[in-house]
Amino acid sequence: MSETLARPAGPVAPPVMTSPISSPRRRWAALVVLMLPVLLVSVDNTALSFAVPSLARDLQPSATQLLWIVDAYPLVLAGLLVAMGSVGDRVGRRRLLLVGATGFAVVSAAAAFAPTAAWLIAARAALGFFGAMLMPATLSLLRNIFVDAQERRKAIAIWASGFSGGAALGPIVGGWLLEHYEWGSIFLMAVPVLVPLLVLGPVLLPESRDPDPGPVDPVGIVLAVLALGGLVFAIKAAGADDSAVVVVGAAVVGLASGVAFVRRMLARPQPMLDVRLFRNRVFSGALATNLVAVFAFVGFIYFLSQHLQLVAGYSPMAAGWLMVPGLVVTIICGLLAVRLVRRLTAAQVVVIGLLLNTAGYAVVALLGSEGSLVALLVGFVILSAGVGLAETISNDLALTAVPPEKAGAASAVSETAYEVGAVLGVAVLGSLLNLAYRTGVEVPSQLPADQTALAGETLAGAVEVAESWPGALGEALLQSASGAFDHGVVLTAGVGVLLTALMAVVAGRALRH
Repeated sequence: MSETLARPAGPVAPPVMTSPISSPRRRWAALVVLMLPVLLVSVDNTALSFAVPSLARDLQPSATQLLWIVDAYPLVLAGLLVAMGSVGDRVGRRRLLLVGATGFAVVSAAAAFAPTAAWLIAARAALGFFGAMLMPATLSLLRNIFVDAQERRKAIAIWASGFSGGAALGPIVGGWLLEHYEWGSIFLMAVPVLVPLLVLGPVLLPESRDPDPGPVDPVGIVLAVLALGGLVFAIKAAGADDSAVVVVGAAVVGLASGVAFVRRMLARPQPMLDVRLFRNRVFSGALATNLVAVFAFVGFIYFLSQHLQLVAGYSPMAAGWLMVPGLVVTIICGLLAVRLVRRLTAAQVVVIGLLLNTAGYAVVALLGSEGSLVALLVGFVILSAGVGLAETISNDLALTAVPPEKAGAASAVSETAYEVGAVLGVAVLGSLLNLAYRTGVEVPSQLPADQTALAGETLAGAVEVAESWPGALGEALLQSASGAFDHGVVLTAGVGVLLTALMAVVAGRALRH
């Protein structure tokens, strides 16, 4: 398979950029502005994980609705990232960034006051729509602002560490908000973060666009959303014990839509996404690495945040502080990766990162059967170190494997891999965890039917029911629910071990040149 990208015949026009930044100080100031939406998205994701117990008690969603509350945003975002990258190439990446920031702030305010689980799911989907405008624009603008290779790699490391930095701030800020205000305050955080972007963006960020962009393809957009949505829905339906017809039907829709999307992109003279880019082994290997690293990271956070609050009994803010060491390690290792690639190859750094992911999950799989908090936190620190190494280098490899004029498309695909990893991390590991919980929990027969159903559905439901039954009955329910949850954590950790170890082998082969 070819390891070079197919380029159009004839000379390629350079990317159009108004007012290119020649001053180093101004370039780094522009990076600070681009970090605002990155921090916002990562803070929102982590803080929302900590808000799950609170909103579960308030809105009382089913287990499937709870997963959709977490996944609706990254699912819609992932389905639209490629399309929005194409739109940014056409109308201007800075313009799209500012439109997305405005919409994100408005919808965040609406989500903060959601009265039902269905309302919150819809708001999260709308946030995904506007979030899809934010992320490709940040990375593609960065690619065109920093033209020097060393400077760009450092900028990408800082950009990637923004996700980890936001994840580190998320538990602290989110925990403080949840202890003083309702869970809706998590969404209101977006407003003060995005206002500086809207004010400083037009001043510090240059406009850039592809001089010869492909057309926006509505049919292709629908096929991309159906492909990802169908597969994720099938995973969730399987975890929720839905009928085989629903599971298989959703999977068939997803696979058929994916095949149709690829065929359509190959047939069009100017495709929304040039799928031939995936012939480049470095590009494809970097994307796969990014997806699996985020899958492992988000999936771990999903069950760790619930264990800390619902099993170990920590307050949201205390639980956030316990997660900070691992999240800080992600930032440190992300910056360390820039130095390591001067001594080791990029492939070696990526493989080391993925093997650290494997080791982190192995600690939980071997020592977490008794609900050991130490095992969970040590495993999280090890895994976080691996994510910092693997994600930083994989983002740099994916972005620099394409010519500058295709930065929008490459950044969109890279962000899609990130968000697909986030979606699947919760969908796959979360569905396995929920399935293990439902099959393992023993609800006392003395409980009424409605409370039996609630306690048997989710750990948050069991905690809520147990609080209304003080004494031996509530204690027995809590003990059974905690044991079933921890058994599910060990099961998901085993899946994480296998997947990250396999990806280390694949990445080593794909990136070795």
